[in-house]
Amino acid sequence: MIRQLPLPFAHRPDYATAVFLQACSNAQALTWLERPAEWPQHRLALWGAPGCGKTHLLRRWAILTGAAVLDGPSLQLEPPTGPVAVDNADGAPEIALLHLLNAAGEAGFPLVMAAAAAPARWTTDLADLSSRLRATLAVEIHVPEDSLMRALLARLLADRQLAVAAPLQEHLLRHLPRTPATLREAAARLDRLALASGSRITRALASVVIEELADREVLAAGHVSASQAGTDVL
Repeated sequence: MIRQLPLPFAHRPDYATAVFLQACSNAQALTWLERPAEWPQHRLALWGAPGCGKTHLLRRWAILTGAAVLDGPSLQLEPPTGPVAVDNADGAPEIALLHLLNAAGEAGFPLVMAAAAAPARWTTDLADLSSRLRATLAVEIHVPEDSLMRALLARLLADRQLAVAAPLQEHLLRHLPRTPATLREAAARLDRLALASGSRITRALASVVIEELADREVLAAGHVSASQAGTDVL
């Protein structure tokens, strides 16, 4: 049997066509995104754990409003010409971010930011930026419920055209760390394994992915514990 070699092409989600999965965990964010006239200083920040859906929501809003989508770490000193969406905003250069907040506010352009933490918790050296971040309406996207996790896994597999039986999907959900980011990584690994082996996705392939991701979680936890131990000594 001829085995296919997996090609190094990254899977990129199509935010224009992907259906956003609505649930209690993201309901508040969805509600506020539809009420820009009520945002203080025309600003809204979406925050939550990696993989919670904040980037999808931000880009969904940008598509609906025609907003420019900017990456925080790459932010430049350029004036906005309309609505703006900034992903990874907590990694933006402080002067560039302050300039953007001021310019968008003066022009009355709505601005949405996405980050891992609420803006009031970001570490900043600029007092003016800190005050503007504290005044920004911040909405948390909460830990997803079981029904959302189940629907998310099914969609991630369908996006990659992977045929996985319902019982096997339930097996994955029971044994994988329960975060959206982990489910995305699991779908990517299943895709690569199935392509490399030239076979359908079986319980054996699923077990390989479960073990790999469980080991990664253990290593990550050990790294955090070691870092904390080192901090305690100081």
